[in-house]
Amino acid sequence: MLALRQIGSYTDDVILFTYLSLVPSTRCTLCTVTGPTVIDIHGHVNSVQDRCVYSLIKTPSIPDIQVYTTFQERRRKDVSFLDRVILSLDNPGVNIYLEQGGKVQLDNITMALNATAQLVHSVELSKDQTGVTAKMSHLNYTMTVFFDGYTAQIYIKGMQYEDTANSTINCNTMTEHCNVLKEAPFTACHSNIDPEPYVMACTNTLCKYPAVDGLSCQFLEAYARACSLYSNLTLDGWRSNANCYPQAFCQDRFCSAHEFCGENSNGDGTRCYCRALFASAYTAQNSLGGVVNCSSNARTLTLVGCLLEDQGISYTNLHLYEKACLAQMDPVTHMVTITFDIETNPCGTIIKVGVSPLLSNSQQVTRCPLEELIGFTCPFVIPDITIDFSVTFKVKSGSIWNYTVTMMAYTDPGHTQAVGKDTEVHLNQKVWFELKADGLDDKNVALVTDSCFATNTPSPNSSLIYDLIMNGCANPTDKTMTVESNGQGTANYFSFNMFQFYGNTGDIYLQCRLNLCLKENNSCAPVCSQKYKYIRRSAMSKYKDENPAMVIMAWST
Repeated sequence: MLALRQIGSYTDDVILFTYLSLVPSTRCTLCTVTGPTVIDIHGHVNSVQDRCVYSLIKTPSIPDIQVYTTFQERRRKDVSFLDRVILSLDNPGVNIYLEQGGKVQLDNITMALNATAQLVHSVELSKDQTGVTAKMSHLNYTMTVFFDGYTAQIYIKGMQYEDTANSTINCNTMTEHCNVLKEAPFTACHSNIDPEPYVMACTNTLCKYPAVDGLSCQFLEAYARACSLYSNLTLDGWRSNANCYPQAFCQDRFCSAHEFCGENSNGDGTRCYCRALFASAYTAQNSLGGVVNCSSNARTLTLVGCLLEDQGISYTNLHLYEKACLAQMDPVTHMVTITFDIETNPCGTIIKVGVSPLLSNSQQVTRCPLEELIGFTCPFVIPDITIDFSVTFKVKSGSIWNYTVTMMAYTDPGHTQAVGKDTEVHLNQKVWFELKADGLDDKNVALVTDSCFATNTPSPNSSLIYDLIMNGCANPTDKTMTVESNGQGTANYFSFNMFQFYGNTGDIYLQCRLNLCLKENNSCAPVCSQKYKYIRRSAMSKYKDENPAMVIMAWST
């Protein structure tokens, strides 16, 4: 809104100069104040006759700033001249004064300016031999204020939005439709209301915009109502001829600021659609919103409700991998959110490593019944892991051997960098393990790792169990798990990437069950297949390990 409004004067008169409603356009807006005269954006001339402070402009297109002007007399008492321009910034609540002689003050501080623009509270200020220029921008609008001590000019420029032409619109058909206003029964009102402005508005709009949402009747309705207000004419029959009925469109349907109400494309009443400018930011990226808040442990995915409806997706059918984690819609903004907590309620979160960094990935939203997936990711901070770096057990195997089993962890494949109490280990970091038996004749006896699994308690019957080695072979579903040596001697080696159970940040127990195998002339090494089975070519039938070893190592996250 552009207005010349008296702020302080010697009278109570208020001069409302002109109003400007800014719309996206290539048309530029210019207001000039020179001497005692204000030339508004329409070219109208107004004269200021007192010594006052006036509010010259305030527009929502460039919020948080108002432009004031002051007028003072010079050689005559009855003529006032423009004296200074004030830029009042609502945030942070300061004033910039453009004074005579090129003097510029920020509140009470005099500023030193030159031709190089200086940014002061979002205002670009510069000064040259012609005067002082202040420039402000917001979204697609730019406002420039120039003052040379005698003349102030305010220039506002907006952006023109473009869109692809609608090939389904037949402009000739729409023109014929709008020209109905020139025919009976509307002719009865022509002497009172000129139909041409209504015909032009109808034609200009419907040749560019589809005749939906009651738009084809809107201009005819406006003319008929104007006629009824001006006279007692009812223009009987026009509704049936134009197939228009007296019903308020979208009555009691309330949409958010980024939406508008329109006819549902499936013919079932009305619904809220996304406004074109708002939607374009998402459709350009083929997105349904997908804004993810990854703060702390709570993660929230935000989707745009009207974009979901465009795809025929009801938010009530949206959930994360665990179906109890449902989507919610804000009743005012119609934005849809799905929230989970990485620790207390992960909703099926899967931790994966991408190129960088580690991502909490595959929180997959499913739509019934097609099971369409909307993937999103969150950066995940890799916590440190503390490993009990070595475990030793003395084992009595039947009545033949007494031996000691040691489990060690290493950070390198050569098993030279043992994990110690000061070693930093992270989630998803590969760690190598050694199971070694001392006190055995390695020429005749081999140590075989039958199984290894992780639990959340020391008990092998814990509620959470994750298999790593099964029947002597690596679990093929864990792509990080490798058995490097098993049953070839009295030391076995395997490796995998460190992990934790979802929703559990306590200890994880690695439990391995070990057997002894008599070598004789055969190999004790498992021969693995895709079914996790192996073949022992040995004389195990001659000896049964009555007391297999159970070794446990723990790590904490």
